[in-house]
Amino acid sequence: MSANTTVQLPTTDLPAASYPFFGQLARIINSGQSRAVVLSGNIYDLYFDGKQYVPIIPFLTSKTQVPGLIQVIYELNGPVRLSDEDRARLREAWSAWKNGVSVDAIPMREVLNDGSKFDLRRREFDQYLRDAIGNATQALEFLRQLTICSRACLKENLLIFIEGTDMLLPSGDGDVARMNDAQLRRIAIVTDWFNDPAFFSGKDAVILVAESRSLIHPRISRLPQVLSVDVPAPDLAARKHFVSTHVATTPTGQKHNSDLVAEATAGLSLHAMRQLLLSSDYLQRPVERQDTTKQVELFIQSQLGEDVIEFKKPSHQLTDCVGFANLKSFLYSYLIPRMKLPDDRALPGAAIAGPIGGGKTYIFEAVAAELDMPVLVLKNIRSQWFGQTDVIFERLRRVLEALEKVVIFVDEADTQFGSVGEGAHETERRLTGKIQGMMSDPKLRGKVVWLLMTARIHLLSPDIRRPGRVGDLIIPILDPIGQDRKDFIRWMLKPTNFINDALVDWLDAEGLEQDYSSAGYAALRSQFKAIPPKDEAELKEMIRDFIQPAIKQTRRYQTLQALINCTRRSLLPDPNITDEERAKMEDEIRELEAQGIR
Repeated sequence: MSANTTVQLPTTDLPAASYPFFGQLARIINSGQSRAVVLSGNIYDLYFDGKQYVPIIPFLTSKTQVPGLIQVIYELNGPVRLSDEDRARLREAWSAWKNGVSVDAIPMREVLNDGSKFDLRRREFDQYLRDAIGNATQALEFLRQLTICSRACLKENLLIFIEGTDMLLPSGDGDVARMNDAQLRRIAIVTDWFNDPAFFSGKDAVILVAESRSLIHPRISRLPQVLSVDVPAPDLAARKHFVSTHVATTPTGQKHNSDLVAEATAGLSLHAMRQLLLSSDYLQRPVERQDTTKQVELFIQSQLGEDVIEFKKPSHQLTDCVGFANLKSFLYSYLIPRMKLPDDRALPGAAIAGPIGGGKTYIFEAVAAELDMPVLVLKNIRSQWFGQTDVIFERLRRVLEALEKVVIFVDEADTQFGSVGEGAHETERRLTGKIQGMMSDPKLRGKVVWLLMTARIHLLSPDIRRPGRVGDLIIPILDPIGQDRKDFIRWMLKPTNFINDALVDWLDAEGLEQDYSSAGYAALRSQFKAIPPKDEAELKEMIRDFIQPAIKQTRRYQTLQALINCTRRSLLPDPNITDEERAKMEDEIRELEAQGIR
């Protein structure tokens, strides 16, 4: 029968700093909901223990110093750490347990004689502590046996912290056949440990500290009795408290505006904020806006990788975009104001469809500039390594939750987000599902704006295109017609000296093909700038010599898909389009698909 008594961890926060994740962790352990918890997320940061900022393990041990609780800390390639008093109590419990002595309280020297068999077990305990250094397999088995010993011969509860669990029990590719003997044994030890009914119905608890649950081997991370607690990036209050603490201790006595710095450093860890503040101290000046912007960009790129995201700083505005008069009016009057709203009235995002070369990216880079928010360009969140895709996604989510307002800009979105169908790879389905969930997450509404560019809108998952995600607004970007086309022709001719109404009308009516794209006009304009025509006749000859690539059917197919998927009549060339006309478009799509155009 277990000798443990119930010990309750405190769930309230320190007055100076709020850490809801600790309250969640304490409630899980106090309720007995789980005896094994993965603590993941922003675990390499600093936390205020009531006196100073410390790493997460010292913070946790400070918060869990309660009577009746013995803290045991195992560090990768380090010792099993205990206080001197707790080591003595555990040594006696171990000796009693190994010798079959049942007691319900320690100290035990009053009930145990000093015979050789007890001294032998005490020396054995000390030897196990020494052998655990550099031997992770033995350390884990020793910790498992300590919990068995605790249930038999210890009144106190054990709270065991295991650092670097993702390195002790690596996910690898999930295939145990590819793991070495030591890794296999560690996985077997922990699996047996957490599957033991006596353990999960007992009073001891184990906290596995890892950056991501996905990095822990699935034999353990997928156990239903192993719960997770996420440690988020520091919020505004935590950043403000850290800045105010730094101001009080900085050797140069620089006075930083705590509110300003805290608001401008959304997305940073406290370690990164410390670097920023120390750099400012060295320069003997307060932190400036450009300092925080640069530090946020460098930190987020270091977390996610330059091949995953980059920061975009569009230099052009919507006024620099030629043509698209109706679209620009819609963007100014509806889309931009909706995206700037701070709550659930905000649009979650928009999908921008249309044929290649239509100007989608250029126009919506200008929209991003008009929004005046940080713009993250999502380049590639899929990894070739098993489990890494999930880790990258978790890091991305932590960044987005920490930033106050951000635009996620995804070009070629149909290749970034895959399918969720039966033919898709498990990792691809999981990633797409998580992205879809994030797009409609109420916590991110008004904080994150998604702009998805694609020439193949039909290849985006239907779940992404539904209302509540970017399906709230699907915008077609089509080849210019009417006055927009004439505006493009004038813009194209601007580097020459031959702009006149007659020439513009001739080019509009017969000099240029009707399906000329924005990219086509830009290519001719570039040629006119490089080799200016001598007269109007040479200009016409240069235009006649220019042949568009043989992609007409592909662009027609993409145009039809953009029209069919558009979610606003006012953005269509004919807002009064009938169901019969839409049916004709769908018939044409099927005809093109029958020809192999997709």
